[in-house]
Amino acid sequence: MDLAFDRQHLWHPYTSTLTPLTCYPVVSAQGVTLTLEDGKELTDGMSSWWSAIHGYNHPVLNEAAHHQIDKVSHVMFGGITHEPAIELGKKLLSLVPDNLEHIFLADSGSVAVEVSLKMALQYWHAKGQSRPKFLTLRHGYHGDTFAAMSVTDPNNSMHSLYKGFLPEHIFAESPKCRFGEDWDESDLDDFKSQLEQYHSQIAAVIIEPVVQGAGGMRIYHPNFLKGVRDLCDHYGVLLILDEIATGFGRTGKMFACEHANVQPDILCVGKALTGGYMTLSATITTPKVANTVCSGEAGCFMHGPTFMGNPLACAVANASMALLQCDDWKQQVLNIELAFAELLPKIKNHRRVQDVRWLGAIGVVETTDAVNMEVIQRHFVDNGVWIRPFGRLIYMMPPYISEYGNVEKLVGAISTALDRDECFN
Repeated sequence: MDLAFDRQHLWHPYTSTLTPLTCYPVVSAQGVTLTLEDGKELTDGMSSWWSAIHGYNHPVLNEAAHHQIDKVSHVMFGGITHEPAIELGKKLLSLVPDNLEHIFLADSGSVAVEVSLKMALQYWHAKGQSRPKFLTLRHGYHGDTFAAMSVTDPNNSMHSLYKGFLPEHIFAESPKCRFGEDWDESDLDDFKSQLEQYHSQIAAVIIEPVVQGAGGMRIYHPNFLKGVRDLCDHYGVLLILDEIATGFGRTGKMFACEHANVQPDILCVGKALTGGYMTLSATITTPKVANTVCSGEAGCFMHGPTFMGNPLACAVANASMALLQCDDWKQQVLNIELAFAELLPKIKNHRRVQDVRWLGAIGVVETTDAVNMEVIQRHFVDNGVWIRPFGRLIYMMPPYISEYGNVEKLVGAISTALDRDECFN
């Protein structure tokens, strides 16, 4: 593999062309194992950024892809439909909250968020109201495209340098009460204050339910989400739930909003939708929102990606959803959660550890100092695991098929990294 060419010409996520980080050449993947070009095997702790929930090279997903590619790999969705999209729609509606009925298939998680924001804006435009603002939480993350960045924390995120250029929305303090701890009603005070003051300008609230992902890997009390739903109802504001990272079982529920027993007006899903095989997402909404949008001046929803409803992606997503409908994932995720509950407290008192936390198949070690990415990545590879930390967060979201020994190996590699000063800045 020509790694020199890669280093010189391929721009990887969140890296510098001046000082590119080392990239490790993967030649195959099976189950929870990534195999490098030199034959070294790595236990995957990332599910390729939350997506490969069933593991790699899954025979059911492979068969679905092979079967569909011999028929039609892509056809435009404008004026044309196909069986994989229809079947996926049926499967999604059997899984999502039952108030949701209309599905807009999109390309990626960021696009799903863009679609949700446009839906909310067009909803109010159709009702003859101008509501240009969104209310969201600090420490949130909703994607890398411009509208998605605008509702991502402008001060505590990777997007802070765009502050002043992006549209400015309204940010409430993120919840402090943690999942499993006592609930304090005052946690909602700032959110309530912002909504009370600005509700006539707010098209929708958009938040990540229960788990704030790349903005800090924070796991908060479900009662906060319940309160948000109640306040949105009281002030007549739409609620968008971004389940792109948490959807399809990652937190131990099919969707994280189930921890609070709430339903959104608009739901964004992606990542694990195809089991990590292909890029696909969906924005799903209620008849009220969809029909109001389409009753406006435009007469339709003004969005239409080229690869919307891609048949190949839909076919693989159907296979992934079918695996989830078997319910094996529930025990698998619980087993991972129990492993985290046993192993992470053992390193909680390390001098470099600020906090450890977990929920479902999510495990987080928050350190006192930021990691040295180049050094700590090499350490993990040398120890036979693939973990990709950022800042002060070393986090794991392994495939659901991971066994206790896999999780033990991941946590063990983190534990030994904590003892190495060179792994931290």
